[in-house]
Amino acid sequence: MQTRTLNIALPKDLVKKVDLVARKEYRNRSELIREALRVYLEDKNEWEEIFRLGEKAMKKMGIKSEEDIDKIVYEYRHGRKPR
Repeated sequence: MQTRTLNIALPKDLVKKVDLVARKEYRNRSELIREALRVYLEDKNEWEEIFRLGEKAMKKMGIKSEEDIDKIVYEYRHGRKPR
């Protein structure tokens, strides 16, 4: 794995928390921050995919706005047949 060194500024209290967790997990600071960034980026990509699929489904159903969604939810909750 090729690496690059980054210099970042973090608040002192955050560094203390990072060091505490790293120590508990028998890791160094870099390993913990690397893992945290990896997990964050994976989660972000998964949410982007969920929203992309949602937008695709909306388009297929002819939904054009949040008001359309609100109407569908209202109708469903009140026993009316959704579109």
